[in-house]
Amino acid sequence: MANILAFSGSTRSDSFNKKILKAAVMGAKNGGAEVTVIELSDYDLPIYDGDLEHREGIPKNALKLKELFLSNHGLLLALPEYNSSMSGVFKNVIDWVSRPTEDEDAPLSCFKNKTAALMSASPGHLGGARGLVHAKSMLENIHVHVLPKHVCVAMADKAFDDEDILKDETTRLSIEKLGFYLAHLLDEEVDMHPLDPDATAPAHH
Repeated sequence: MANILAFSGSTRSDSFNKKILKAAVMGAKNGGAEVTVIELSDYDLPIYDGDLEHREGIPKNALKLKELFLSNHGLLLALPEYNSSMSGVFKNVIDWVSRPTEDEDAPLSCFKNKTAALMSASPGHLGGARGLVHAKSMLENIHVHVLPKHVCVAMADKAFDDEDILKDETTRLSIEKLGFYLAHLLDEEVDMHPLDPDATAPAHH
């Protein structure tokens, strides 16, 4: 069975990207995956600073996130677009999680053999597509396989009903299918790339 880590790159409580993530998570669960959903606001981190790391080591929250990356086969990421790129909080998480620990076998080990599905929602007409271009490039450069299919929800400020469900059924189904497809793809890869046996098992939410 595939394990998937899911989170939004926004910490805003009423984030459009948190809302679309729910549909993707439902799709992944329907595809048979175990999904761990986290809030980045629960893992407060300082801005990455090499001097801080040298003085104090990797922060505890970064190590917790690193364990979550290690203990999951795939990533469901709903990423907002900030100034035509990715959010600072998402980039900072990646920067800290990428830092090697003393017992790490190889650099970037928590990203290798991971597969990610990306989505975005934005009030703009492009739905956050420009930010996904930068996120995809970064993730692929650190050895994450990023699915070529992604979903962008434009005019997100008008896209949800009073229960935070997407009004457009076609868009909602596209996001659910993205999660479903990731789960099925990972099921085929689990035997080829087993998880680190020493990694902490994910908590299910």
